[in-house]
Amino acid sequence: MIEFRGIFWAAIACLMLTACGDGAPSATDKGKSAEKGAESAAAAPVDANARLIVAFGDSLYAGYGLDRAEGFAPELEKALKADGLSVTVHNAGVSGDTTAAGLARLAFTLDGLPKKPDLVLVGLGGNDMLRGIGPDQTRANLDAILTELDRRGIPAMVTGMLASPNLGQDYVAAFNPIYPTLARKHGAALYPFFFDGVVGNARLIQADGIHPNAEGVDVVIAKLAPEVARALGD
Repeated sequence: MIEFRGIFWAAIACLMLTACGDGAPSATDKGKSAEKGAESAAAAPVDANARLIVAFGDSLYAGYGLDRAEGFAPELEKALKADGLSVTVHNAGVSGDTTAAGLARLAFTLDGLPKKPDLVLVGLGGNDMLRGIGPDQTRANLDAILTELDRRGIPAMVTGMLASPNLGQDYVAAFNPIYPTLARKHGAALYPFFFDGVVGNARLIQADGIHPNAEGVDVVIAKLAPEVARALGD
């Protein structure tokens, strides 16, 4: 069972006080986010014989505060390869992205890849929650992302987030069901909570109180990698 402890949610509350804007990116912001997605996709080497997984998310996927090899995407690739899978995990994480920014760059990211992905991991919504963006907006943006993946015939896996209790019962009640509801709607695989096993353990969190450190990423990967393999059909 997931246990919430003060150290994590206190940091969430502090960041909420300093988060700026309403989460709706300007046209300029959308263009910059799309460019980041396109550049990231174009730069990634992909083994033509390996199955391609795209980690499409925010700083938790991007590997914020970590050495390149310690981030979520490379560690996931390493774990899957250790289990005998021939895969490439492309890091399409952009720190600071809201669901709106992710939606704005999705097509650029996918179109810039050398081949159609075998699976897209969708890990967005944490920044929406930090900024107090209305859950209806978060739901609509994630729905649109999954709809586009459906349209392209690309399987998806959603890694969920849970709202801080400090936001109030109404917000929590509206936010937390977003991920399981949309996963069911789109037939996507679901990993309910990205931070499962990490929340409340200061040893696994960076000094900012939010992002997992290298050891924390290892904990996430140990739990998540088998689910990713299952979503691939292995």
